[in-house]
Amino acid sequence: MALSGKNSPSRGTPLEYTRNFGIAAHIDAGKTTTSERILFYAGVIHKTGEVHEGAATTDWMEQEQERGITITSAAISCGWTTADGPFAKIPHRLNVIDTPGHVDFTAEVERSLRVLDGAVAVFCAVAGVQPQSETVWRQMNKYNVPRVAYINKMDRTGADFFNAVKGIREKLRGNAHPLYIPIGAGETFTGLVDLVKGCAYVYDESDPKGMKYAKTDVPADLKADYEKYRESLIEAVSDFDDTIAEKYLEGQEISSDELRVAIRKATLSLDFVGVIPGSSFKNKGVQMVLDAVVDYLPSPLDLPPMKAFKDDGETETGVEPDDNAKPVGLCFKLWSDPYVGQLVFFRLYRGTLKKGDSLYNPRTRKAERVSRLMIMKAMDREEIDTAYSGDICALIGPKEIVTGDTLCAREDDLVLEPPSFPEPVISMSIEPATKADQEKLSIGLQRLAQEDPTFRVSSDQETGQTIISGMGELHLDIIVDRLRREFKVDAKAGRPQISYRETITAPADGEGKFVRQSGGRGQYGHAVIKIEPNPGKGIEVLNEIVGGVIPKEYIKPTIEGIQEAANNGTIAGYPVIDFKAHIVFGSYHEVDSNEMAFRMAGIFALKDAMKKASPILLEPITKVEVVTPEEYQGDIMGDLNRRRGQIQNMETKNGICTIDAFVPLQTMFGYATDVRSLSKGRASYTMEPDHFEQVPANVLKEIVETASRAPARS
Repeated sequence: MALSGKNSPSRGTPLEYTRNFGIAAHIDAGKTTTSERILFYAGVIHKTGEVHEGAATTDWMEQEQERGITITSAAISCGWTTADGPFAKIPHRLNVIDTPGHVDFTAEVERSLRVLDGAVAVFCAVAGVQPQSETVWRQMNKYNVPRVAYINKMDRTGADFFNAVKGIREKLRGNAHPLYIPIGAGETFTGLVDLVKGCAYVYDESDPKGMKYAKTDVPADLKADYEKYRESLIEAVSDFDDTIAEKYLEGQEISSDELRVAIRKATLSLDFVGVIPGSSFKNKGVQMVLDAVVDYLPSPLDLPPMKAFKDDGETETGVEPDDNAKPVGLCFKLWSDPYVGQLVFFRLYRGTLKKGDSLYNPRTRKAERVSRLMIMKAMDREEIDTAYSGDICALIGPKEIVTGDTLCAREDDLVLEPPSFPEPVISMSIEPATKADQEKLSIGLQRLAQEDPTFRVSSDQETGQTIISGMGELHLDIIVDRLRREFKVDAKAGRPQISYRETITAPADGEGKFVRQSGGRGQYGHAVIKIEPNPGKGIEVLNEIVGGVIPKEYIKPTIEGIQEAANNGTIAGYPVIDFKAHIVFGSYHEVDSNEMAFRMAGIFALKDAMKKASPILLEPITKVEVVTPEEYQGDIMGDLNRRRGQIQNMETKNGICTIDAFVPLQTMFGYATDVRSLSKGRASYTMEPDHFEQVPANVLKEIVETASRAPARS
């Protein structure tokens, strides 16, 4: 394979043989165990650590080891060489990111997928497609990430590979086709049949590490399945490759290399997902996943140019990987390290970066010096002198950086599109246990807010309380725990508060007049607006002034006033969402009008219109999935009903019942403890924010009364 001229002569692994991919899935599907096996088979570690023992390499935080969950995405680099196929015997470099599954840490998944070229979506062979699988799949679609699917836990009782493939097709609308089919399931899962090469791999049960397996003919009892699924695979990829289509229609033999090339084309088109069965815990199938990563997932050169904007924010340009061009990359994560200070996780999209180089930050208009460069291997690091296009590395040195910043050559002044993050849904007050801890608390919160874009810190100006906001109870619980461990701050957290929203249900007119006369020059601003509901589309403010009744220079402050007024609604002071405002009329004074007066006029106009627009209060509704043994189904459904939950779906399989429901977030506090006690510790649940709904009248009264007693929100 001829290499591109975009590779630097000093580069170790060429761009063509580099794979940046993430492992993403529902909580407990086995992502971290899979990452651990990848490191083991790639020779990075010589003994696998288990999640349930708190010894996984990528779960290096104390909280991760104690709770058996992934909280922060870990970047790891390793090598892999396939035995045959188009890339046979060519060493590849794999940069892998293991992401969290819990929805409270969705920002980690979001920012990882933004900088990765491909993904391995992991599913549980027993549970199939779960609610958080859908969220992760949507995130992959949002960033156009090509992917292969890995159906893990084939060794579990109740494992059903073909049902999981069906779930990807029906629930996720993915064009999923097996690349391998399993030999057996549950305790009888012993190997895989390769649909591309027409052979089988049977693992040697005397080798628990899964290093030894025999390559054999397809077992006789699976011949019919092999023929059926191979034909289906060829038919699916013939849509993406004319050579395959021609040979298929003419009934000619298709070689395994031809089929591999077609599967690669299909995967890169985003309209095809190859599926592999396996069991990471029992060390079966992971090598096949690595082969699929090399054979089917993109190198940085296979992707369209990354979208960037020139300094004016209007001119769009493309950034292509090229070691010989000027550097440009994206800071996608910050991490406070106790030994080296702030680590900036960085994806270099173009150019070459050496330690000691300076890069320009278009947001701050300042240069940042890179004093050290590192390749991450979870908590271990390897110092390097140079990073090349397509590399994911960590920088030490840059100071004024936030997640989503672009760093580039000063003369380029380019801004890459940053990842977007959801708004926090839950808040609580926090205060230090002693006065001496106040400063340490402030520093700790500031550092954590820099690292995590879904974590916010604010202060209530009336009470002086510090308010922290995040994605869920677990998220804020981990924050408080990290303050204690990393910043040695003993802090007390208040009861969680819900982030309600307000909106309007009817059109209305509003008028705002701000007139002040206090000797000498006065203040005068006057605006008339019309507002109407704008469901699901956020806030839009349109200037419809004709004839200059409000001069052009006062339109912007009027719009800013309307937007500012939307921060505090008229029912209980919560932010107002989903409305469209039209500025239709107004007046001004030659001498007394100024920007501040029109800003105030905008505020008064929206407040006036809101009162007449039938405002309603909205509460966040979560999507809850409870998995429970059948005997506790009645108790759990009764409990969800008491929490104002609406049961959406219920499915029972092998004595295990899965209940899907929409439940108001306000009623879900402490649910982890309740669900355990209702099921004697045998049920588990997942929960993610889904949408907002109108608050029922009886609950509204209580919220309004509480809001009237509380100080006004700033």
